[in-house]
Amino acid sequence: MEGVVAVAVHTEGLNGYPQECKQTEDLTSGHSKCTTILNGLTPGNGIKDNGNLNGNPYLKTVPISALKQNGLLQSLAAGGNQTKTEEVSLEVERAQEEWDALESIQPVFSEDLTPSPLISFNEALQHFQTSDLGDLLKNIQPTIRRTGFAAITHFLFGPPRLHKDLVEERDLVFAIAQCSLDNGQSVHMRVLQTIYRKLTCTRADCPRYGPHWENVGFQGADPATDLRGTGFLGLMHTLYFVMDPEILPLAREIYKLSQHSVQNFPFCVMSINMTRIALHALREEVLSKECNRRQQVVAVLNDFYVATFLYLYQLWKSQQKTISDSGHVLKEVELFAKKNPKQILKRLEGYLKERRAGTGHRTSPDTLSHSNPSPGDTASRAGSQGGKEDKEMNFTGVCELPPEMEGEGLQMRFFTGHTVVSQFSI
Repeated sequence: MEGVVAVAVHTEGLNGYPQECKQTEDLTSGHSKCTTILNGLTPGNGIKDNGNLNGNPYLKTVPISALKQNGLLQSLAAGGNQTKTEEVSLEVERAQEEWDALESIQPVFSEDLTPSPLISFNEALQHFQTSDLGDLLKNIQPTIRRTGFAAITHFLFGPPRLHKDLVEERDLVFAIAQCSLDNGQSVHMRVLQTIYRKLTCTRADCPRYGPHWENVGFQGADPATDLRGTGFLGLMHTLYFVMDPEILPLAREIYKLSQHSVQNFPFCVMSINMTRIALHALREEVLSKECNRRQQVVAVLNDFYVATFLYLYQLWKSQQKTISDSGHVLKEVELFAKKNPKQILKRLEGYLKERRAGTGHRTSPDTLSHSNPSPGDTASRAGSQGGKEDKEMNFTGVCELPPEMEGEGLQMRFFTGHTVVSQFSI
């Protein structure tokens, strides 16, 4: 088998034209020869070749074996392959980095680039006041239906009835509690975004679904699943909590405690439980006297919600409660709040009065609980004197708590760990 290896050396002639010398070697015979090409023409086509091409010193015949011995071909070939390999490796690395970054990128639509404006509680409430809630109003149960002796006892010894001119406002509250979260309603979405942004102190909107909702105390990727017991009213109360400048510091103190490494709890789910307690108090006419006095329903309910949350915060922090105590704590808070509505509202009034006087930053809200302790506070402090084991034994297991509510069904479901939820029928 015959073969020829050619080596080309490019130079520039004396007349400025390029000259090319091709060195070929016959692999079978081992002989080599040099062929000079000027402007694409070989000698013999009108061009003379005198060995060095008209005295040009740059064109010399070089045996291919000498190139092999000097390692020039090997070095050129190796260097070229190495450069290509390095370029390919860099391209692969860049492509892998881009792909890894692509996996964590959330799709952003043009309408999401500009954050939605924050919404106030009054603006959200006005939305419901001007909406047609006729179908929802048909299904509400604003009071407990009592019959027989229970009805007579309640009439004679129970709280006063709500004034007739406040019935419409009360029914609106229960209609909102029947309303579900609607992705098609811009007001609903703004309420949700406002809650998230005020608690996390961020400026941009967040995706409608995702694990980020757990950061503010919802149980999963969709906050709507936690609103079964209170409807949209659960979000309205949380909105009121974070948008009222006077009580926002309290909301952030409670939210900070909810992020504690030991005493953590899901903030928004706990807030929904406070709304549930307030709804039950309104339905059982516990708040009727205060509503009649102030000639308001929504404002009284908002204050009762905040006051109940403040009381839970005092109890949770001062007694070092954890998520495993949530069932017992919620039951104690509900019983105390419904039994002592006037007292629990005064607790909130005292806290706000201290803040207005400029002492609120020096007095933590949990210190207020010591000035007016509840029966649960006294029992807990008495139990703590017996040692740590006695204190832990005083905590009642969630499964041991009997669900007892007058006139309505109750279903309670708790999860230990980092999430807790209770579901109640409205």
